[in-house]
Amino acid sequence: MPGDLRVRGSVVVPETELQWRFSRSSGPGGQGVNTSDSRVELSLDVARTSALSAYLRQRALERLADRLVDGVLTVSASEQRSQWQNRLAAERKLVEALTAAIAPPPRPRVATRPSASARRRRVDDKKRRGETKRLRRVDPD
Repeated sequence: MPGDLRVRGSVVVPETELQWRFSRSSGPGGQGVNTSDSRVELSLDVARTSALSAYLRQRALERLADRLVDGVLTVSASEQRSQWQNRLAAERKLVEALTAAIAPPPRPRVATRPSASARRRRVDDKKRRGETKRLRRVDPD
């Protein structure tokens, strides 16, 4: 697992910028959970990372603002029994968060108008519905 973390295309986070912490997990594992440090926390200082260009860093800081503490993004994983699997899960979570944060904004919606046949169908449906309701009346007009 040692090595750089490929996020997307040319965005690669150097291993030296990742900070790992291990602690006891509360998840599955029976008695072993009391003795092994299988919970994993992976942190990346988004504000100071060299992996992101200036505009990608700004975009990530804006989109991840609610998840950052002093510019640091931290993800944790404790779903698995083994520390190794939790390390892989934490890496995956970090990559997903960064990928979503640096993705280009969606293209703006182009306004369109309903076609003539769509307008006709809509009016016909409204007339049919009105007729159904008219026939339900106790005292028809």
